[in-house]
Amino acid sequence: MGLGGISIWQLLIVLVIVLLLFGTKKLRNLGTDLGGAVKGFRSTMKDGANAEESKETEAESEGSQESLAESAEDADSDKENAKV
Repeated sequence: MGLGGISIWQLLIVLVIVLLLFGTKKLRNLGTDLGGAVKGFRSTMKDGANAEESKETEAESEGSQESLAESAEDADSDKENAKV
């Protein structure tokens, strides 16, 4: 038994009927279109993930720059307090 009670022979018969109804050219075009759609979807998902990662790294770098600036200001004020 195959998938859910469907044997391999039944699948082959369905495939032959589909080929007779639509023809190989239409099925090839359908496969090409479907493959292009899947490829476009994957690339869009990858671009979205890359955009999110770049936003996170920008936010982290801005936060670290601000903390560096604050620590430099604190160090300057400590030096001034030590002189007085």
